[in-house]
Amino acid sequence: MTDSQVKSSFCHLAEECGCTVLFDEPMSKHTTFKIGGPAEIFVEAKSLQALQCIIRCAVESKIKYMILGNGSNILVSDSGIDGVVITLGGEFKAISLISDDTILCGAGVTLAKLSSFALENSLEGLEFAWGIPGTVGGAVFMNAGAYGGEIKDVLNTCRHISETGEVITLTRDDFNFGYRNSIYKENDWTILDCVFKLKKGDKDSIKEKMTDYMNRRTSKQPLEYPSGGSVFKRPEGNFAGTLIEQCGLKGVSIGGACVSEKHAGFIVNKGGATCKDVCDLIALVQKTVKEKTGYQLERELIIVE
Repeated sequence: MTDSQVKSSFCHLAEECGCTVLFDEPMSKHTTFKIGGPAEIFVEAKSLQALQCIIRCAVESKIKYMILGNGSNILVSDSGIDGVVITLGGEFKAISLISDDTILCGAGVTLAKLSSFALENSLEGLEFAWGIPGTVGGAVFMNAGAYGGEIKDVLNTCRHISETGEVITLTRDDFNFGYRNSIYKENDWTILDCVFKLKKGDKDSIKEKMTDYMNRRTSKQPLEYPSGGSVFKRPEGNFAGTLIEQCGLKGVSIGGACVSEKHAGFIVNKGGATCKDVCDLIALVQKTVKEKTGYQLERELIIVE
């Protein structure tokens, strides 16, 4: 079969499995940066059976695919994405208590919903996640964290699909967590759901801490503009935003992309920014910071081409 016929067969199978299938779907609609060309095929999988089926088909047919969460830490090429983008809906957005202090949560659930659910049940440990604009799957993938807390602190177990379609459960000792890193960054595994072990606490105290963190985010981060979050990892012994500001780069723009004047660790889309604008600005920041301070800033933002 031709490449076109293979992909047509894949789409037919996905629809038979109950998936929603879209063609040439603008990725600017699915990323917090509001940047990105069209995904050739965009699929929403709503059940484990459907997800296993389409991943198996993609692998066997040698169709390139990627799993998309909330699109909060990625920058998609202006030319878009060849192959298949898979997002998780349906049962992957379910959340429930499985004991007094333990939450079972689908990979497609947002961190905002997870944090709110923990608050409703007077469970502490996820306050740091309130305001992080990602999904649970994405947060586990990169060991998301803020204000002294990280996913590794509260994650108990996690189920994923391996490259062969096998469903596997990992426990705390298996995740290989590091700073913005996990075992999932090293493998082509798709996270399905997670179990979080928390502590019973006082609801008012939990809410107060969440409100404090959100107020800090609002006052210090450029939430009024589309962005991909922190662009660079924290360099050892310093902070990316501090170094960028010291180099006089706040407010520097290329096209519609601008180094935030509120927090220099962010690049924002002030309107009409392209992937190329952002990439060129990232390169300028890295070059300038290296020349002036000796620090080599490493990207945290994932670029999808």
